[in-house]
Amino acid sequence: MSVIVLADLKAKNGSVNKDTVAGGYGSRFQADSVTTRFAKNVRKVFLNVPSIHIGYLAAIFAREGHKVIVARDDKPVKGDIALVLTSLVDYKHEREWAKRARASGMKVGFFGTPATHLPELFMAAGDFVISGEPEAAAIDLARGKDLSGLVVSPAIDDLDSLPFPRWDLVKTKRFGYASHNGGGLTRALPMLTSRSCPEHCTYCPHRITASFRQRSVENVVDEMEELYGRYKNLHIKIRDPLFTLDRERCFNIAEEIQSRNLKLSLECETRMDDLDEKLIRAMHAAGLREISFGVESPDPLVLKKVARRFIPHEHMRNMVKLCWELGIATIGFYVIGFLQDTEESIEELIRFACDLDTNYANFKILTPYPGTPQFKQLKPLIFETDWEKFDGYTLTFNHPVLTPRRARLMLGMAYSRYIARPSQLMNWMGLHKYSHHPLLQKADAWSWRKQDHFDRPWLAERKATS
Repeated sequence: MSVIVLADLKAKNGSVNKDTVAGGYGSRFQADSVTTRFAKNVRKVFLNVPSIHIGYLAAIFAREGHKVIVARDDKPVKGDIALVLTSLVDYKHEREWAKRARASGMKVGFFGTPATHLPELFMAAGDFVISGEPEAAAIDLARGKDLSGLVVSPAIDDLDSLPFPRWDLVKTKRFGYASHNGGGLTRALPMLTSRSCPEHCTYCPHRITASFRQRSVENVVDEMEELYGRYKNLHIKIRDPLFTLDRERCFNIAEEIQSRNLKLSLECETRMDDLDEKLIRAMHAAGLREISFGVESPDPLVLKKVARRFIPHEHMRNMVKLCWELGIATIGFYVIGFLQDTEESIEELIRFACDLDTNYANFKILTPYPGTPQFKQLKPLIFETDWEKFDGYTLTFNHPVLTPRRARLMLGMAYSRYIARPSQLMNWMGLHKYSHHPLLQKADAWSWRKQDHFDRPWLAERKATS
């Protein structure tokens, strides 16, 4: 029996998410304004779930009789082999931890999306780097195979063959999460019911490591049932990029949850054009309480340039309205900084996000991630040499219109306009039925005008120099 240390290191600056965020490259949200500081602190405290891949690896090593220790901080830990979950936004910290662990006598390996697509960042800091989904290599390692150098780990086609994540070994009490449906701080655990993504968006890193595969309905609900029997008041965060891609499969999962009488709350991420009223109502009856979906840009021409299918705005509005009626929280994802973007188009994007009327919105700056088609396209324009700046909130390439400072200010403007409007405050107070009152709409318009002084400092600068 060996002692296996699985390192999912907690970063120190900003709100950092790794694992399945940005396809595994991770994100680091740092605050520049009152509203972004508010958003950062909310994320840091309330949107904190354990690593799904750490959970799987813990199960694999425990199944073979090894002792598993999960490391989250920089305190020294003793073991025989250490596997470090990598991110792009915190890779220097991860390398330094690995060097110290190696110096203490442990054999050290790296895994994750950055280890797969940028192995040169980690080679010198450890004994081996796993390229690909890590489970196949972990199975070999657990059964006594010696790994060194660059280790190719082929994707496992039969996802049902994997053991369920061992959250008891991860010690999930250290993680806090608040579901957006007003349920308060609760225990939340991530789940993958599929791997990769079949779409072809050029900017998305979710699809660059392996092909798309799905678990069976029975296997998915078996895991839910096991979790239901172990934890009270459980919230499951389904991390599939497109959970509702297979409509019939979603109906079957919902029916199976109800037939087993599992009282769970769920959330998922998907595309709005993969949803309809019948499906939403069925999933709501099975416990769905939150849906996240990508809008990216309301401009169909922008979406066409990045190979993303356009979703009719009216369909999104209808689905959001239905979710409000059922008590399902909605979160829209938006990207600023596409090559076609101007200040005016970004302002229209912000207006669209406010008008769409979701509970929350997440704005990011376009980031060309290694391994994506977009990275190849923008490579001649990329000026940033520090990989940790590829965090989803920093402009890393020469944009036709935006400077890095202006992009950051526009990002802050997006959050302030969205969060600080009076109607949104009513939504957070649970008074959504009043948020469309004409007086509140006038208050929103007044708030928009008044925020110009804070959100557009460059206008004051122009007046001062004119």
